[in-house]
Amino acid sequence: MFAIEIGAGLAAGSSSLQADSLDFLGDAANYAISLGVAGMVLGWRARAALVKGMTLFALGAWVVATTALHAYHGTLPKAELMGAVGFLALVTNGAVALMLYRFRGGDANMRSVWICSRNDAIGNVAVLLAAIGVFGSGTGWPDVIVASLMAALSLSGGFQIMRHARAELRGEARLRSETSRTPSKQVPAKFKPNLAPALIDEFARY
Repeated sequence: MFAIEIGAGLAAGSSSLQADSLDFLGDAANYAISLGVAGMVLGWRARAALVKGMTLFALGAWVVATTALHAYHGTLPKAELMGAVGFLALVTNGAVALMLYRFRGGDANMRSVWICSRNDAIGNVAVLLAAIGVFGSGTGWPDVIVASLMAALSLSGGFQIMRHARAELRGEARLRSETSRTPSKQVPAKFKPNLAPALIDEFARY
């Protein structure tokens, strides 16, 4: 889906469609990371979520830059192509978001997957609205506005994921520190039962 959207975004001259395609690329990498660390301890899952949050934040910053470039040059996107590809992406992301809805309250790793899918579905609706706006106004400003909103959504989602992941890493570090400071409880020698006499008596019966 990334290849379809990035190709259509370049062909249509749509910054919002290109932004949406980058979300697809980021999500594909995020899902692969999430599956790779799903069975690991919380610390590794939180580190993976931190990487995903940083990636999402970086993509948002890239969209801000490209959108500013489109606004400066006054690019007029092709509304029909934007609408068709945006609708196809919405159907795909909507189905994924519904499947992942139950993970929205999980740990940072699973929550990040849900946030990415949710953001994609919202972004697809925004692309459709941008296509309608471009078609009706005959200008590229609806595309620029929607791309800016999508960039803000990526920046916000990336920040939320990073904040949640850092909180889990701090909690794990605190727990590890408390565990290392707590001495292991050992039973004093005088309280340990001496089983030797009892075993000798037991064998003596035979």
